[in-house]
Amino acid sequence: MNASDKLLSVNDLEVVYRGRGRKVFTALKGVSLDIRPGETLGLVGESGSGKTTIGRAVLGLAPVSKGTITFDGRDITNVPASERRSLAREMQVVFQDPYTSLNPSMTVADILAEPLLIQGWTRKDAYARIRELLDRVHLPADADRRLPSEFSGGQRQRVAIARAIALHPRLIICDEPVSALDLTTQARVLELLIEIQEATGVAYLFVSHDLGVVRHISHRVTVLYRGEIVEAGDVDQVTARPEHAYTQRLFMSAPVADVALQRERRQERRLLATGSER
Repeated sequence: MNASDKLLSVNDLEVVYRGRGRKVFTALKGVSLDIRPGETLGLVGESGSGKTTIGRAVLGLAPVSKGTITFDGRDITNVPASERRSLAREMQVVFQDPYTSLNPSMTVADILAEPLLIQGWTRKDAYARIRELLDRVHLPADADRRLPSEFSGGQRQRVAIARAIALHPRLIICDEPVSALDLTTQARVLELLIEIQEATGVAYLFVSHDLGVVRHISHRVTVLYRGEIVEAGDVDQVTARPEHAYTQRLFMSAPVADVALQRERRQERRLLATGSER
């Protein structure tokens, strides 16, 4: 991939958290990845693997001890907070829990208007944009007058997605955006994200512990284990022929409707777990 093809480039990233005294925890070790415009890169791993930390580092919310983060050719590794507002127009996030990521005391209209008004939009233009956003995420027009508590989990996540796309960003970091939803609602939200990407050309860094979900939405996949990349490649390649034992275990952990197949996968996971990680 040429430099001109990269929207986001993370090179040799290391994130170290320092606790009290001399206690040190290295969350990421030498991680490198790239995302093209309009592409979805799936970032998969179990809890504690470091996948969320990558997203936080890109957003300037995690300390970078080593390496660089480049967005559209610009080094954003340690940009000051005063410059983050301009980046917000280009880079947004959808969080995991739609029950806590939306202010319960604000109407949907206020939630969606907030980023627009911060960026200098007039109220008239902001509310015109809100009508477009509700239509884009398939919510009724009168949703703007309601509070988050009046919606289901899937509907709340649609509101969160509408907020993320309000400023026409070029990259959205999706941090486990469907893990708190039931399987049917997960599928609908994933289809919505794909639909938005096809219509707008936005790129996604899609963080998940579920390789099955990542396979459905991603073009390429990067697998993290204990803060390091253990496998990466095109989604079909990684999911059909996973080479690393850890990736194989993740694939075997994906839920399936067939009870016998689920039992067989559980036995295979146990066999893989007895082997050494390569």
